[in-house]
Amino acid sequence: MAPMPETSSCPLPRQVADEHVDALIALDPITGTYLGVKESAGQLPDFSPAGQRAVAELARRTLARLDEAERAPGADGEAERRCARLLRERLTAELAVYEAEEGLCAVSNMRSPAHSVRIVFTVMPTETEEDWAAVASRLRAVPGALEGYRASLALGLDRGLLGGPRPTATFVEQLTEWAGGDGGKPGWFEEFAAAGPDSLPEDLRAELAKAGRGATEAVAALRDWMRDVYAPAVADAPNTVGRERYQRWTRYFNGTDLDLDQAYAYGWTEYHRLLGEMRAEAERILPGAGPWEALAHLDEHGTHIEGVDEVRDWLQRLMDEAIEALDGTHFELADRVRRVESRIAPPGGAAAPYYTGPSEDFSRPGRTWLPVDGTTRFPVYDLVSTWYHEGVPGHHLQIAQWVHVADRLSRYQATIGKVSANMEGWALYAERLMDELGFLPDAERRLGYLDGQMMRACRVIVDIGMHLGLEIPADSPFHPGERWTPELAQEFFQRHSSRPASFVESEMTRYLSMPGQAIGYKLGERAWLLGRANARAAHGDAFDAKAWHMAALSQGPLGLDDLVEELSRL
Repeated sequence: MAPMPETSSCPLPRQVADEHVDALIALDPITGTYLGVKESAGQLPDFSPAGQRAVAELARRTLARLDEAERAPGADGEAERRCARLLRERLTAELAVYEAEEGLCAVSNMRSPAHSVRIVFTVMPTETEEDWAAVASRLRAVPGALEGYRASLALGLDRGLLGGPRPTATFVEQLTEWAGGDGGKPGWFEEFAAAGPDSLPEDLRAELAKAGRGATEAVAALRDWMRDVYAPAVADAPNTVGRERYQRWTRYFNGTDLDLDQAYAYGWTEYHRLLGEMRAEAERILPGAGPWEALAHLDEHGTHIEGVDEVRDWLQRLMDEAIEALDGTHFELADRVRRVESRIAPPGGAAAPYYTGPSEDFSRPGRTWLPVDGTTRFPVYDLVSTWYHEGVPGHHLQIAQWVHVADRLSRYQATIGKVSANMEGWALYAERLMDELGFLPDAERRLGYLDGQMMRACRVIVDIGMHLGLEIPADSPFHPGERWTPELAQEFFQRHSSRPASFVESEMTRYLSMPGQAIGYKLGERAWLLGRANARAAHGDAFDAKAWHMAALSQGPLGLDDLVEELSRL
């Protein structure tokens, strides 16, 4: 158990929040690595039930100290109030998840302790001999970390807390790939260890090779247990979670207690609006064609980028050009926020692009990641608005700005106190902003943007619909009056997406194993748009969009319950 550092008798909320970060890093070295804490580099967290309990106990101690801090002189200041609001909401949501023992059935195709263990290696520094020694140390820690995770899942089996069979099957496939597949290839960790430069001392290279093999053996052992013990035990478990669990996860991912039926209806409203816009753009591309027929036409005949290196460089230029166009006009960006890197994602993960933020000192910049899965030809329509979402002005500008103004916030707000729907909502708002500003000037790029928007509307519909077993409305063109199932949800999603079946399969598995997360894109965008509309109405002709954007990005994360109120005040 990590003790709280010694403090003054009357701390303020921001001090409590930052001390919570320090204590959490001691328990979770993966978080430390993302923040750039050098001492975390050779370690991994304890994912066992005891490790989960230690994190929960820390949250309880922090909340008790926050009660005291909110009564201290000066705690009612704007910065202290906003930090306290976030800290209380986040820790309360995390404890609700812990107390429901959700960590004992955490099986997913993209969000599990095993995924965290693998991905953290991709953000570790690897420039020096000392860096590679830390890699070796962390590789040696992989077996213990995965065994702790297995112990938590085993306890979940004993208590009847079961992961879904579909996410379990996908996870077994991923573990098989990480272990080198069925052809005797080196495992992912072995390949990572072998990438050390030839200049490393021979004993360190041997240590890396041995540790990489040990990590691969641990992955294979977890795979075997998941396949032979866990999968048969959960074979008859439901893939959906029901209203009570869904409501809990909705609070965790969105920072609000949603009216789920109203949110479901909003998803359908957006579906019908977007469908009309997509039909208009499709007509411009291929007269007489529907939206997905036009998108299929673009797959064959639209603008493409050929080559993996070429698409990485093209995406880098797209972000660089966006920064040049937006800085000074719609944003005011510090030099270190202007730096963002385009990367190709390592194989064996989910199919969707993603972003990783900068370290606290910006020595590691923010990065966007494109999964390619053997693809070498990339349609532009499917990339432009996605990189406005992942990179600039989306995730990168928000998350990097939080890190940049950490001295005005708290370390907690700038780093780990994130709310998924706030971030995904901003990124979707950023896509819409670029459309409003004319950065999607042709039907090809705009139809791609609308296709992405439609995907987010469909997420609201199917994520809520299938987990709650809701009825499909009578005015739906798809199975009206029937109740949602995962099978119907996948069919609906595929009919309303330009993306390949493998992507849709991955997405549906994601929704089943991360209930309530996928709805935050559209619902978060709605919150950002409402906050902007309220601020504009309050200021009238004096409304300054650039000043509002920077104030909004500099206030730190908030749950959706609090976001609209705070944005409206700016």
